Amino acid sequence: MHTDTDRCVRAVRSKDARFDGWFFTAVSTTGIYCRPSCPVVPPKAENMRFYPSAAAAQQAGFRACKRCRPDASPGSPQWNERADLVARAMRLIADGVVDREGVTGLAARLGYSTRQIERQLLAELGAGPLALARAQRAQTARLLVETSALPMAEIAFAAGFSSIRTFNDTVREVFDLSPTELRARGARSRPAPTTGMLSLRLPYRAPLCPDNLFGHLVATAVPGVEEWRDGAYRRSLRLPYGQGVVALRPQPDHIGCRLALTDLRDLTIAISRCRRLLDLDADPTAVDDLLRKDPLLTPLVGKNPGRRVPRAVDAAEFAVRAVLGQQVSTAAARTHAGRLVLAHGEPVDDPAGGLTHLFPAPEALAELDPGRLALPRTRRTTLTTLVGALAAGDIALGVGSDWDEARTNLSALPGIGPWTVETIAMRALGDPDAFLPTDLGLRRAARDLGLPSTPSALTARAEAWRPWRAYAVQYLWASDDHPISHMPAV
Repeated sequence: MHTDTDRCVRAVRSKDARFDGWFFTAVSTTGIYCRPSCPVVPPKAENMRFYPSAAAAQQAGFRACKRCRPDASPGSPQWNERADLVARAMRLIADGVVDREGVTGLAARLGYSTRQIERQLLAELGAGPLALARAQRAQTARLLVETSALPMAEIAFAAGFSSIRTFNDTVREVFDLSPTELRARGARSRPAPTTGMLSLRLPYRAPLCPDNLFGHLVATAVPGVEEWRDGAYRRSLRLPYGQGVVALRPQPDHIGCRLALTDLRDLTIAISRCRRLLDLDADPTAVDDLLRKDPLLTPLVGKNPGRRVPRAVDAAEFAVRAVLGQQVSTAAARTHAGRLVLAHGEPVDDPAGGLTHLFPAPEALAELDPGRLALPRTRRTTLTTLVGALAAGDIALGVGSDWDEARTNLSALPGIGPWTVETIAMRALGDPDAFLPTDLGLRRAARDLGLPSTPSALTARAEAWRPWRAYAVQYLWASDDHPISHMPAV
């Protein structure tokens, strides 16, 4: 979009927050870059420069605006909508792969050469993987400086910088403030940091309907791993460097996020996974505008616009849970998952609530005794085969995976049919066009609304909902009076 100058200028002049994260506006006379909704008086059009990423603006020599904080914009919805190389690379960079494994590790995960990846990222985003990861490190550093009382040396290490000097230079270059000045500025507008806990605000594009989003997560919560407490969804997190516990609370203009981490190097990854879980980088206007074109969906969208697709913080975990949930009630699926957690999960420390374990990793489940599972024989075979394939790396379901390839590999496993494949595609892979025409709840909702209710006829009708069929599913499910459709009581 950043190449459409007229459209960008109109968005800046109208301070349209819908475009935050889509592009960034730099001002040649001030050397500052902003989000489109920046509250300051818009500059003259001839002084505006537009960039597709914060990293590109930084590479061009611009500093982040101290007023609108463009580095804290919602992410571009493209990276969760698309399945091409650039989108997969951006999801992996957000998950910290470049910081942990370098550009060669990123390339290995994607199956391309480093030169190909750098060329495509530069062409579309104006910055290569190292610059994009550097911009992300700068944002992590700012969060830690402003929300914790940690010494600057610990912050530099946790944010992924190789030295204190690089940390200081980067913060000054990006924010035009020293780390000490940044902390003092943030302290004027924020409460004092809580020891051992990070309190953050996760932005999103309005509108956001939290009902089905939090309702679904809580109704399907695995005991010991997830809970609803004091108006917040809480869960344990398995992260690259350690463990975490997060509490996510819906607010009128943001999601309140409280994080406790055993290793602060996991902060960026934890935030990325929470945003993905709640689908916070979606573009609800684009989704709802398309779905409203179907006259039978119009009332549903008009009643509660901005529905999101509840996703997952761990794709392998969700795949296991999807198999456990085949042809059983929500309560039964939670019971089966809870037994696995007690038998094979890793303990976590949660003084603030009732979380006791991490969901077991595929490697821990690969050795389980199928005879001890209270499941039909065929489903036991399905579960053990899936776990073995995940543990061996034969099936990739991570943020950088190829959606079509994952579907093909899942379909080849015994006992995994179209419903399970599409459920995993929707929640674990994050495909916004995943569709479940055989789902009984969806067919019942379609019938009650006057839509076709047979799988083939419903699939044909849903062609007009592409590429947002997963969101149409949420609107249809929410028309039924089921716990997944409603916010839990506080």
